[in-house]
Amino acid sequence: MFFRPRFNTKKYARRGFRLRGNTLVLLFVFFLIGLFLHYGGKTKPVVAFWNDVREIIGLRRSHAEKEESNPYRAPEPDSDVATDERPEPSASESEASDKRGRRSSKTKTNRESKIVRFEFEKQVDFILPVSRSGGELIRHEGYTLSYRDEYKDAEWVAYPLLDYETTGDADRKNEQFQPDRAAANGTALPSDYTRSGYDRGHLAPAGDFKYSQRMMRETFLMSNITPQVPDFNRGIWKELEDLVRTWAVRDNGLYIITGPVLKAGLPTIGKANEVSVPQKFYKVILYCNKPDIRMIGFLLDNEASESSLKQFVVPVDQIEQLTGIDFFPKLPDDLERKLESKGRGEMVDEWFSN
Repeated sequence: MFFRPRFNTKKYARRGFRLRGNTLVLLFVFFLIGLFLHYGGKTKPVVAFWNDVREIIGLRRSHAEKEESNPYRAPEPDSDVATDERPEPSASESEASDKRGRRSSKTKTNRESKIVRFEFEKQVDFILPVSRSGGELIRHEGYTLSYRDEYKDAEWVAYPLLDYETTGDADRKNEQFQPDRAAANGTALPSDYTRSGYDRGHLAPAGDFKYSQRMMRETFLMSNITPQVPDFNRGIWKELEDLVRTWAVRDNGLYIITGPVLKAGLPTIGKANEVSVPQKFYKVILYCNKPDIRMIGFLLDNEASESSLKQFVVPVDQIEQLTGIDFFPKLPDDLERKLESKGRGEMVDEWFSN
């Protein structure tokens, strides 16, 4: 005689927890928990990952979600009042740009009421310098640069810096340096700087693109990176970058061109590539708000300094002679000569006293 249970064991097994059917769900949940813990309790990466997964598997957002701005995305402009430099967003990014643009519409309206553009500003590529070297022109969404492959350095990086672009929730903490695939012959590698004694110094600073994580990520491309003495990069150079952002807020927008002074015979670092170590760096800054216009130049040695930034102000003509670069060539000739020949005292009075 065999004992027969009163309940159906097969039926019970079917209704119970089936490991094979729930393994993927469990793994996904544990992955999200691990991602949350990995980023120190921040929800932004988890939310971003979940949104990407929903798009991949085809889960559409509800109507309410479409109408509501994403609180985890920094505002981005839908147009640029200071320059025509930046390319139009691609179709795949247009929806995201529109949502972020709504958050900055009030700021944009206020800025438009304060800024009056000159006619020469409306020229295509107004901000771009002209160089005798014939460097490779590389355009990114946030900035444009001229890359010198023989030095594995950019000779200049140019971009407009608007007031609202210096604020936002973009964070450099989890960004990594990457080779720039847009360069025809490749760029330096992050490993070229390892144990070299030099920092991977930004030309277009990450802090100038806090309004967009995507554009901040672009600043970590190695075409935008140059060898800088650590105490210089983290000291006087950072002080200058902070000052420029302060001026951009004060003046509702500036044009920025920055780069190293490149020449033959510079020392090099690198394992896979020979990366030239510049001895000097410059910044050229232009402010336009019709009828007001002013320009200032900075030239700094690649070394630590405790001096005032005013001591590094030089005529833009001097930087042009050192670099062989013509800055803002689309300015009217008479106006360009006037702005670029101003002495330190006059520029200091114009920029530091306001």
